[in-house]
Amino acid sequence: MGAAGRDFHNFNVYYRNNPDYEVIAFTATQIPFIDDRKYPAELSGKLYPKGIPILPEEELFNLIKKHKPDEVVFSYSDVTFDYVMTKAARINAAGPSFKLLGYDQTAVKSTKPVIAVVASRTGSGKSQTSRKVMEILNSFGKKVIAIRHPMPYGNLAKQKVQRFAAISDLKKHKCTIEEMEEYEPHVARGNVIYAGADYEAIIREAEKEADIIIWDGGNNDMPFYKSDLVITVLDPHRAGHELRYYPGLTNLLISDIVVINKIDSADPEDVLKVRRNVEKINPKAIIIEGASPISLDNSNDEDHIRNKRVLVIEDGPTLTHGEMKYGAGTIAAEKFGAKEIIDPREYAVGTIKDTFKKYPDIGHLLPAMGYGDKQIKDLEATINKIPCDSVIIGTPIDLRRLIKFRKPAFRVNYELQEIGKPDLTDILKMEFA
Repeated sequence: MGAAGRDFHNFNVYYRNNPDYEVIAFTATQIPFIDDRKYPAELSGKLYPKGIPILPEEELFNLIKKHKPDEVVFSYSDVTFDYVMTKAARINAAGPSFKLLGYDQTAVKSTKPVIAVVASRTGSGKSQTSRKVMEILNSFGKKVIAIRHPMPYGNLAKQKVQRFAAISDLKKHKCTIEEMEEYEPHVARGNVIYAGADYEAIIREAEKEADIIIWDGGNNDMPFYKSDLVITVLDPHRAGHELRYYPGLTNLLISDIVVINKIDSADPEDVLKVRRNVEKINPKAIIIEGASPISLDNSNDEDHIRNKRVLVIEDGPTLTHGEMKYGAGTIAAEKFGAKEIIDPREYAVGTIKDTFKKYPDIGHLLPAMGYGDKQIKDLEATINKIPCDSVIIGTPIDLRRLIKFRKPAFRVNYELQEIGKPDLTDILKMEFA
């Protein structure tokens, strides 16, 4: 059971060449347009010369009834413990065992030092933390390569190993908006980032040019690599989630450093609650508090937000399965004095309308969904139907490169700002300088 990421990795490292198992199928959820295809023979190994079908999770119990498998392996992230155990109970009632593979069983060992940046929930601030870590290590004269959690939404065989070192590589690899949101900020800073579908093959390539490797995690998934240092980012806007989501709690338990992010915009009581949870669950972890100060490309851009009716576009996954009620765009609208945030729901078209139906709690924000050309076109059509004075773009990439905006559009920037000592520089200097 997966979502085109952890499931493929678990298969590759544990089942692919294991004659003790026969894998019948993958099921897919969370991400649109990733089911009803095959995990290709080029990646599935000699035991599966025809590849392995990928089917919607809705078909799971029909598959169990038809094939009578011994085990069902749960392999995706950012879900509540209640969600996981409800799945387990239903699967056990249908007959099979329910299985969760652990960190040691699935983490690939590298020949180079690995620093993993993971989180309690998607949208906590992993990527800005990863960029900060790379910036610090680069200042030590180290060649640092990032490896990003998989988002293989296209041709899986062609996506076995992907290397991004220039903006043109994003077009070359036909990246979705969700992929560009993760890769572009690294590339724009001159960093090299790898991703793809086969993470042992990926790290072997990265090792050829790296002194140190950064694992830039996705959702709240565990690291794919045995890590010399684990940094877990927690979000006080969702205080308590660090104890209730799978496998975010695992990340907290294995962390060496915990970054409590967004303290500049969170309730101080929630920041304190998260700190107390960390001290209780993992008292050995070093706690760093961080802010995510908001800025615009130009100071005079504020005039196009103040007292204006604005549309706010936020990172898609953060609003959908991340369950956040607001993001950087919303904070910018409040900070710079927007008169009103326009509700986009009545103007949504096509697949964007479908997203609001699937995630009704998104509210008056527009998620930047772009898992394919059709969804990007629907996003553009939705944006340009909305009667607003200006648009605030709270996504990690500049959507103005992909979408033609008919209204003035302004991008929000945010980077990790550490508060107090010790900070990441102090800690990394002791370990890696």
